[in-house]
Amino acid sequence: MKDKLFIYSPEMDKHPYPASCPFNTSRAGRVHKLLSSMFLLSGNEYGLCEPAPATRQELETYHAKEYLDMLVRASYGEFDHNFLHFGLGTGDCPVFVNMLENFYWSTGASLTAARKLLAGEAKIAFNPAGGMHHAHATYASGFCYINDIVLACLTFTDAGKRVLFLDIDVHHTDGVQDGFYDRNDVMTISMHQSGHTLFPGTGFEDEIGVGDGLGYSVNIPLPPGTYDEAYLKALDEVVYPLIESYDPDVLVLEAGADTLASDPLAQLRLTNNVHATVTEKLMSFQKPLLVTGGGGYNIENTVRAWSLIWKTITGQNDSHDLTAGLGGVMLQSTEWGGGLKDIPLSPDPTIKPDVDKAIDETITKVKKNIFPIHNLSEN
Repeated sequence: MKDKLFIYSPEMDKHPYPASCPFNTSRAGRVHKLLSSMFLLSGNEYGLCEPAPATRQELETYHAKEYLDMLVRASYGEFDHNFLHFGLGTGDCPVFVNMLENFYWSTGASLTAARKLLAGEAKIAFNPAGGMHHAHATYASGFCYINDIVLACLTFTDAGKRVLFLDIDVHHTDGVQDGFYDRNDVMTISMHQSGHTLFPGTGFEDEIGVGDGLGYSVNIPLPPGTYDEAYLKALDEVVYPLIESYDPDVLVLEAGADTLASDPLAQLRLTNNVHATVTEKLMSFQKPLLVTGGGGYNIENTVRAWSLIWKTITGQNDSHDLTAGLGGVMLQSTEWGGGLKDIPLSPDPTIKPDVDKAIDETITKVKKNIFPIHNLSEN
């Protein structure tokens, strides 16, 4: 039995989005290829796991039948003027032949990971093709059609498990938040560039859940220019205390790489060292951990970030990766002597004071809104 599973099938690469769409589905396959070349997919405690594709019945545990019917029609190449009512046929969510096959495999990989964790057949599972956090029950949004994260979390909750979901994608996890906004068996924590400056325009500090879910939706909006140290401060002061207080049975991480400084669709200034640090911290809680991919539109740097996550999971993320050289997010190049890790990236001194002030204000607001509900001190 392997304790750490990399979930992947070549089937995931057979039905890509149209070339005109920024969402590039080759990323998971390229991570697989890179890790294979580094001999990181076969070890005593870790290895490759072939997923089972999701079924229509499994998708219906969250998504509306009428919406899934539209996806079937689109996948067969049919046209329906009602597509737009379901978010289909837009620039973000184009329709293309055999699209549903793509979603069956990427979603199936997250469900396979969840089942392996529940059965005790793994302690950590990584599906780089997952992380479709903008998909809603009845419509597609933001390159996302089927919400594999919600479906995986429901797999856990159906088994009586309490789930802590942390999203470090640059975009707010609106689809997952909506899925659990009135529930307390899944706590969603989203760290993202503020909705004032980025899609989907949601995820503010006062979005904290309703009913039984009051206090279990946590949003940490960040200003453009946020850099590693400021980001890690928010994690240390807000996220990790909430994880300790909530004490979940399972952890789920959406590890979008569009937070990196090189990403063409966003304006944060992180290096992939943050991804490694977050992964290490979540592993330290000694809970079953499901990790997915997500956004990331500088493809080379996204592949490196996710490969670094897997190297961290396998316990081989050490200082030898960070050597003298140039590259990473700073020069938007992967051809450098430093391995997978980025070199440190200094914050922009012209905006650092404003970034620091904005993040301190956000931390204060979140603590005021959320911490008393969980008997945590705001100080």
